Amino acid sequence: MTSQRLHAPLIIDVAGTYLNDADRRRLANPLVGGVIHFARNWQDRAQLCELNAEIKALRPDMLICVDQEGGRVQRFKSDGFTRLPAMRSIGELWMSDPLRATRMATACGFVLGSELRACGVDLSFAPVLDLDHGASGVIGDRSFHRDPRVVALLAKSLMHGLLQAGMANCGKHFPGHGHVRADSHLEIPVDRRSLKAILSDDAQPYEWLLGPLTAVMPAHIIFSKVDSRPAGFSRRWLQEILRGKLGFDGAIFSDDLNMEAARHIDGERVSYLQAVLTALDAGCDLALLCNRSIGDEPVLDEVLEGLAEAERSGHWRPETASERRRHSLVPRVPALDWEDLISSNAYRSAIELLRMD
Repeated sequence: MTSQRLHAPLIIDVAGTYLNDADRRRLANPLVGGVIHFARNWQDRAQLCELNAEIKALRPDMLICVDQEGGRVQRFKSDGFTRLPAMRSIGELWMSDPLRATRMATACGFVLGSELRACGVDLSFAPVLDLDHGASGVIGDRSFHRDPRVVALLAKSLMHGLLQAGMANCGKHFPGHGHVRADSHLEIPVDRRSLKAILSDDAQPYEWLLGPLTAVMPAHIIFSKVDSRPAGFSRRWLQEILRGKLGFDGAIFSDDLNMEAARHIDGERVSYLQAVLTALDAGCDLALLCNRSIGDEPVLDEVLEGLAEAERSGHWRPETASERRRHSLVPRVPALDWEDLISSNAYRSAIELLRMD
């Protein structure tokens, strides 16, 4: 077991449905603070529980994460996992029955969080706080609504359900991904609106949800009238605006640094290590580097070695506040096992709400 260090900023993935030798070696590295799972890490509930138990046996402080939003972004959706609705459907329900929509959002958060926790997952990167401007295909029905007030209220309800399950939350993608057409997985989107326009519209849910928000993930988007760098690499967005102007003190995750929009900074293509160091320097507490554990690629090992060297040479300084924020996301209340969960009144009531026509 690795002793706790000052700051473990990397969130990485593992190759498959069980840990191989390379996975174990990387997870033992004290610079690794978390794991993100994908569909390839899923076979069934028993396997997922075993995988997560082995991870926690290696590192009890490890933060185990997944993208489990509902709708088309749901990594685990068989062997008992509830197929959760797209958030747009809850926003549409709001238009005819706001109270019922908020109850459904809370039920969605509770089911989402409690099912994951029963299988050893600590955090889902949810809710999506992007506004549905109708332009973004990559966001689309992942968004609750076009109106930031509706987004904030429904997201708060979903976050309440997560809290009932003992799970933290992560609002994404700050300050907003819904206005651009380009997919940041494939290219660098540019949003040419003014700072005033963004803060008075897309970023409003972050200001209104400041209290219950426990983590934020910035967008790999250049807001050209604010900064020449994507928000996730921008000290202005993360330190001056998110931390300073809005007063956010929770954890900041980078979005996946394997995405195409994260591989270009100041007009130049950068290495994975440069992307990690730039995100941390900009104000991210935790840097996600996904889908690089498969096969014999040396990327993860090179990044770990490079980050260690950057620390030794003084080019990167670990932050105790960042490590405090990471630890704050690890659940503190023991989770129910699956059988106790599905027989509980709270879970059955939430499932009934989700089944309402």
